Amino acid sequence: MTVLHQPSSTKKKHPPSKKPLTLSDPTMVAEHTPCTMHLSVLPPELASKLFYSLEESSRNWQRNKWWLFDRMVESPHRTSFFVRQTDGVSDDTTWHESAQYWYNGRRTDPPDVFPPAMEEACQIIERLVTEEIRRRPFRYPLEWAGGDTGSANDLLWRANVAASNRYEGRNESVGWHSDQLTYLGPYCTIASLSLGTRRLFSLREVIPSHETEVRAAQTFNIPLQHNSLVIMHASCQERFKHSIPPQSAMDVYRPAYPRIPGGPLEPSNCRINITFRFYRPDFKPPTIPLCKCGIPTILRPDMKNRNDGKKDKYWWTCFAGAQNNGKTCNMWKVFDVEAEGRGPTVEGVTKNRTSSI
Repeated sequence: MTVLHQPSSTKKKHPPSKKPLTLSDPTMVAEHTPCTMHLSVLPPELASKLFYSLEESSRNWQRNKWWLFDRMVESPHRTSFFVRQTDGVSDDTTWHESAQYWYNGRRTDPPDVFPPAMEEACQIIERLVTEEIRRRPFRYPLEWAGGDTGSANDLLWRANVAASNRYEGRNESVGWHSDQLTYLGPYCTIASLSLGTRRLFSLREVIPSHETEVRAAQTFNIPLQHNSLVIMHASCQERFKHSIPPQSAMDVYRPAYPRIPGGPLEPSNCRINITFRFYRPDFKPPTIPLCKCGIPTILRPDMKNRNDGKKDKYWWTCFAGAQNNGKTCNMWKVFDVEAEGRGPTVEGVTKNRTSSI
């Protein structure tokens, strides 16, 4: 019987799971995540003005739809895109008219231009993000370096797109994901502004394959109140996934300023989220590879096999299945920043400066 008895399979060791941790202040956020948080980031009256403007327009925003596991799913929140008058690098005001962007495997409709209050907020946030980037101990090799000429007045980060979301009530949410890098490029920076009622913003690291037996992922919950900003710094999209989970209960937002001067204060259960992003000029739509389906691919990071930021890999992959009844050509291609002529990057600028000395 000992001969016939099959040996027991070797089970992989799994480290004990960790309880979720609430990061209640900016110090804790910076300690546990590649993010920084700023409270009361905009002048109070501007924050209220921007909230009212987007709360009204967001009633007509759409819910994203895509195929997932052989069925069509719909996002449990409404969303819209806005573009800036220029791309942040040149003075070209037609940059978004000639560009055809895709999202979730579908052509996007022509976006609206930043309304005045969004433009005013964006200018404040750009300067704040640039200050944060300057304070970081180092920058990743593939980060964008187009705005860094060595001057203290340079804006190292620009925002030319605002992906905006409306979460109404406690059940509207978005599941675990990392933001698509197709037009942002590797190691992007995203500034996420919260307006209206307070909601939780959750982050969870994707543990690399070679570390799964050593440590476990932990969920970090950040309560985001009205007029707070979370800057997701370079490496956040490569290392972490984030979500806005449903809540069992929530506070009603009580504005400090009325919608109309002299009018009543209107409590709201709505949260408006604006994620300011920089669509890089070296990742314009015509430069994005097409898959065998004839649809632009998306850029994915290799989250499971990442290293030290120098050897990390990305690939272009088919995303047609999101809209084509779940059918995909399964095409993928390794991303090569030099062969594709992308940049300037931090690594490229550093090499040029070193060689000129």
